[in-house]
Amino acid sequence: MVMTEPQETTSAEVVEAEEASASFVQAPKLMRIASMTRAMLEEIRQAPLDEAGRRRLVEIYDHTLAEMEDVLSEDLREELRGLFSPLSGDSATEAELRVAQAQLVGWLEGLFAGIQATLWSQQAAAASQLQQMRMRAIEAQGHAPSSEPAPGQYL
Repeated sequence: MVMTEPQETTSAEVVEAEEASASFVQAPKLMRIASMTRAMLEEIRQAPLDEAGRRRLVEIYDHTLAEMEDVLSEDLREELRGLFSPLSGDSATEAELRVAQAQLVGWLEGLFAGIQATLWSQQAAAASQLQQMRMRAIEAQGHAPSSEPAPGQYL
């Protein structure tokens, strides 16, 4: 039985692993928020809002911002706070609500485009690493002494 020493992990590696797993868990919630916001924007474009409708939409908008802060990384949270501020229920006009919702949908779409680009980049990097590993394995097989004839050689 071979005993191996436990591998030490740095706190940075642990934090990175936790953030990676958290992003996978929280991405569906962010997607649901974006879908809800888009649907609400389409609805409010089609009909004028009365006072009760505006108050409800302000509540939903403010709740959406709070929910998003829970699922975003710190740098995105700071960006969110800098771009968006809670609306006041009594004074928000219909136009302000539509602009705020459109801004939120646009920001979320940009966020998803960035996530998608990052995933494509990671996939390309992984494919490149795999190809390099395959090439090294092929090269190593060509240099290793073998008692069997190479494929295609007849003796």
